[in-house]
Amino acid sequence: MNLSDGRSQSLIGVASAALNPPATPLITIDPYTSIWSFGDQLNDQPTRHWTGRSHALNGLLRVDGTVFRFMGNPTFVGDTVARSGQRMPYEAKFRTDSPGSDAWMQPTFDDSQWQHGQAPFGSRPTDKTAWTTNDIWVRREVILDQVPKGRLLVNASYNDNYELFINGQRVAGAGGVSPNYELTSTGRLAADLLRPGRNMIAYHSQNFGGPQFIDLGLLQERSMDLRAATQTSKQLSATQSQYTFEAGGVRLTVTFMAPLLMDNLDVLSRPVQYVTYSAQAIDGQLHQVEIYQDASSDIAVDNPGQPVTWRRGRVAGKQPLHWLRVGTAEQKVLGKKGDNVRIDWGHLYIAAPDGPGTSHRIGTLAGSVNQFEREGLVSDIRAGGRPNMITDSTVVLATSFSLGRVADKPVERHLLIGYDDLKAIEYFGQPLNAWWRRYDKQIGSIGSELIMEKALSAAESDYFTLKQACTTFDKTLYADALKAGGTTYADLCVLAYRQAIAAHKLVAGPDGTGLASQPLFFSKENFSNGSIGTVDVTYPSAPLFLKYNPTLLKGMLEPIFHYSESGRWTKPFAAHDVGTYPIANGQTYGEDMPVEECGNMLILTAALAHAEGNANYARQHWPVLTTWVDYLKKDGFDPANQLCTDDFAGHIARNANLSVKAIMGIASYGYLAGKLGDSHTETEYLTLARSLAKQWITLAKDPTGTHYTLTFDNPGTWSQKYNLVWDKLLNLNIFPQEVAQQEVAFYLTKQQPFGLPLDSRRTYTKSDWIAWTATLADKQADFETLIQPILRFATETPDRVPLNDWHETTNGHKVGFQARSVVGGYFIKMLEK
Repeated sequence: MNLSDGRSQSLIGVASAALNPPATPLITIDPYTSIWSFGDQLNDQPTRHWTGRSHALNGLLRVDGTVFRFMGNPTFVGDTVARSGQRMPYEAKFRTDSPGSDAWMQPTFDDSQWQHGQAPFGSRPTDKTAWTTNDIWVRREVILDQVPKGRLLVNASYNDNYELFINGQRVAGAGGVSPNYELTSTGRLAADLLRPGRNMIAYHSQNFGGPQFIDLGLLQERSMDLRAATQTSKQLSATQSQYTFEAGGVRLTVTFMAPLLMDNLDVLSRPVQYVTYSAQAIDGQLHQVEIYQDASSDIAVDNPGQPVTWRRGRVAGKQPLHWLRVGTAEQKVLGKKGDNVRIDWGHLYIAAPDGPGTSHRIGTLAGSVNQFEREGLVSDIRAGGRPNMITDSTVVLATSFSLGRVADKPVERHLLIGYDDLKAIEYFGQPLNAWWRRYDKQIGSIGSELIMEKALSAAESDYFTLKQACTTFDKTLYADALKAGGTTYADLCVLAYRQAIAAHKLVAGPDGTGLASQPLFFSKENFSNGSIGTVDVTYPSAPLFLKYNPTLLKGMLEPIFHYSESGRWTKPFAAHDVGTYPIANGQTYGEDMPVEECGNMLILTAALAHAEGNANYARQHWPVLTTWVDYLKKDGFDPANQLCTDDFAGHIARNANLSVKAIMGIASYGYLAGKLGDSHTETEYLTLARSLAKQWITLAKDPTGTHYTLTFDNPGTWSQKYNLVWDKLLNLNIFPQEVAQQEVAFYLTKQQPFGLPLDSRRTYTKSDWIAWTATLADKQADFETLIQPILRFATETPDRVPLNDWHETTNGHKVGFQARSVVGGYFIKMLEK
């Protein structure tokens, strides 16, 4: 394919037709600038931030004067259907012990013995009804005179999750912490769920830590009356999402390209991505074609209604660009932290190459769309207002392209979408620049603007080169994954790639610490608790980065090493995190995971040495690695009642899988010692690990002889022993090979329609751990059997949101989490090869 001639064709290296992603990545720059199409159709509903908040990108196609919607679905919030208790409490029935029936949410369920209370429910002084246990079930009757016509929005505040049912149907669910009321779309029409008269609104919430609180209400979402183009295909590759539409005798191909190429960190971190439009006639006629694209100011605020300002400008040069930008008036840089939080500092930029037929407007959505409908263009002459005026209303940055009279030869245009966050992370009191801004010495808003103009200009200059590079990479990734694990596995790797990277922020280390020239790569626990740099998120995410650039894994580990080595963290085991995103000033999680995090850090440091062929990185951190292995020697083999990475499943003592991690951490230390030339220490620790493995087999073996138990001396239980995978990948031979193969054979008898449960306590699972467990299999057929239900889950789950990694294996429902980096763990099979 000749990418420089402006022609378009299908992507290379795309996932198979079997993959129908629950949400499709569009713009994936970092945890804040992360815009997705939820569900199957690009023009079915507004595009959204991964949290579900509308971050609208609207696209219109005008053919011979008739307008069709191809991207987004411009909406506004309509009437209240069922108020929340935010301003006025409502009456409901509730209980904090199990209802004892799976039918508790049904309208006909007998709740006569339930307690009465007012919302909000919780343990805070402001809550109306006390809730101090782990669970609460709520039933609320709502009487409607008539049913609204629009989709339903949920207005909810919760900690840590909720499931919502309307008249017995599960409608929505969310995980994480949201102390502020958040509007999210159910994606369901009110008429499909509600009826005139009595309706039952039921919800269940769980709390794993911190104060309890839950409240929710329903509103309707209305859309503008714009006819939809017909979406004829959707294709996904590692770095690109492509849609095709037909309308008025014209085919339109829209491609979103995220140049997240890990061999070029400058491009990877540059906060600019691309949307390409290619139109051609398909009926043998000539058609006058115009394209409209906007981006909402809501992308640059945390909550709608925050006042914004805007500017426009032009970058001169070989290829001049015209840019539009918008941001909050307050600009409180790094002013907030949390999980269900969006950025409200810095600026959203939209840019396009100057050229005939390209025009721009900053104004209201209705005004911009109406002008495009009438005239086939947008123009600031009619926008009203003055540049930089402050408004608390939503504005759009709109661009229009006139393609002229289009025949069967494709005509192409492209747009740049970027976000300048000014400062990216606060690291022990020092604001850090994103990696692409590491040489930034500019001061003030004008200086920052010049820096972003250079980034936009560089992105435009690189456009055709990056198209070629992305297409080549996509093809290579898919072919490698196909060879390693088959078609299903290759599809999952494509699905995970952008999500795993974009749940991180790549920054330059602070001056004066020895880290200034080293990239630091901070993860965010999306819809988990918002922690930054969490070790047990790094651990499952690591295989992707071990495969494509171990430097990024070092950037994930370094903050934890530095935290201990600086003296700020004084405990004899590794920290859980370094703060709450984007503030990395020290651990904020309320409870330690001593064995978990020590084992993770030791294993991953060994994996780095294996990937790089040397242990130079381990040498830099040998004293603290020694402290951590000493902890594992003392307390790791038979773990006390403590949390592990599967903390949502609760505390557990004598955890057999956690014991495997401790043993592998000890073995990893010996492996590293050998790489450093210390054969005595190598022998000592590998011998110790093998001795502990023998004891483990005795304590964990189930009396049936078919498998190993969830906890020591607990017959009849079982769990996925995914930590064993490092014995295989590092070729350490700590456990006899038959241990893993016996476990795999047992797991094949425990499969559910949507995957292998995490353990014998519940039927939910973690898909990243399934990928690790499947990699234990020596037979390719067994690997594929274990992995296939993950793809079925991704394709069939009713929760059409960015891929979540914690789901029910019986029905494919999301339990919690979404858009997290841990799906990078899917790449572990590629490490084996």
